[in-house]
Amino acid sequence: MKHSRRKFLSQAGAAAGIFATQGAFAQNNPLAFGTGHFPAKAKSIIWLHMTGAPSQMDTFDYKPVLNKNHGKPLPDADSKTGFFTTSGKCLASPFAFKQYGESGAWVSDLFPHLSNHVDDMAFIYSMYSRSNNHTPAMLELTSGFFRQGFPSIASWLMYGLGTPNKSLPGSFVFHAPKKPRGEDPIWSTGFLPKIFQATAIDGGNKKVIDNLDRLEDLSDDQQRSQLDAIKFLNDSHRTERLHTSNLEARQEAYELAYRMQTSAPNAFNLNNETESTRKLYGIDTKETELVGRQLLTARRLVERGVRFIHVFAGTNGGGGGVNDVPWDGHNDIKANHTVAARSVDKPMSALLADLKQRGMLDETLVVWGGEFGRTSDSQGNGTGRDHNPNAFTMWFAGGGTKGGAQYGRTDDFGYKAIENRTSVHDLHATVLHLMGLDHEKLTYRHNGRDFRLTDVAGNLIHDILA
Repeated sequence: MKHSRRKFLSQAGAAAGIFATQGAFAQNNPLAFGTGHFPAKAKSIIWLHMTGAPSQMDTFDYKPVLNKNHGKPLPDADSKTGFFTTSGKCLASPFAFKQYGESGAWVSDLFPHLSNHVDDMAFIYSMYSRSNNHTPAMLELTSGFFRQGFPSIASWLMYGLGTPNKSLPGSFVFHAPKKPRGEDPIWSTGFLPKIFQATAIDGGNKKVIDNLDRLEDLSDDQQRSQLDAIKFLNDSHRTERLHTSNLEARQEAYELAYRMQTSAPNAFNLNNETESTRKLYGIDTKETELVGRQLLTARRLVERGVRFIHVFAGTNGGGGGVNDVPWDGHNDIKANHTVAARSVDKPMSALLADLKQRGMLDETLVVWGGEFGRTSDSQGNGTGRDHNPNAFTMWFAGGGTKGGAQYGRTDDFGYKAIENRTSVHDLHATVLHLMGLDHEKLTYRHNGRDFRLTDVAGNLIHDILA
């Protein structure tokens, strides 16, 4: 479509009159700060995802009966429960358990630091999922569905609540340096507008964000003028394409990147922290340095109003001499979990202690867990555990949850959840509730249907709410 010279000059003149007000956080912006359906207990979430899936019987779900029956047949064992084939013979935990705190929660010796915080944790021992394969199980845990194309919980929160910080993304994903199985679709916006997309960060890159610096020969005024001119032309383009959300997302990405040039370097600069704080997170030690930096950065982002930080621990595969491996102990559960836990125990303990000391834990919800559990019977050479979607443990801390709570139960062997069985939809309904959102009212119309994060299910886990 051709435009006359007069029309172009007319548009340019109109643009000149509004450039002075462009670049601010736009009115009616879909990311504008919202208040939810009712007063929230939590303002932000730090989700600690242990990729590969930790074993419930070797971490927090103590099973002495399983240990006594080591090598004997596992009652009702199904060799096809896991992704491969299991032996049907009980495998005792190679780790020692003790009770901690006033709550008396059992914790294995994998977590000498984290065990000191059990009275701030609300344990759910009876989680179950619908897939025994990593990628669909991870999709279910983040989006409520085990196939691609559905929005992640982070995107739902951004859609429902917006963000109070106009100079940083409302949601971050940390992986280092590899992406977890399933990759980008795990934190996708699905059918929600792309403006609600999380920003993925390679946590193994100490620079954190590439290509953020302004070109040396470009002044701030010149860059601002460029962005304003681009925005004006894009706005004109959008008037004829009102149903294209991708363009809106790209426009906001330009503006956000511009604002981040001043806000992000400060937020990610851990040198602004005291030496004692950096040591608390284990940044001075090679085996904990990677996760320590991620979690300290997460706390700094929460301080700045970021809604959701999703930390995927165990994506490095042990590369570069860093002890960050997936919790996927098919061959040797002791060797695998020992290394995996060593990289996260001290940093996670530091995160809880730091949030609490700063008075932030009450309004920050910390979530821990993997995508499913492990089998109670052995596989491989008899010292490993296969995938198990029928039982796994997760815990919450802070954000309106009841410290010391212990909810649900697995059988005596830790093989199946049998009491207060808790689905991922129940988990999501509870997380949304703590953030001030009714999971049945948070809907988005797509293909003629009102979709929810919890689909047509989900019940609040009342017993873990403060």
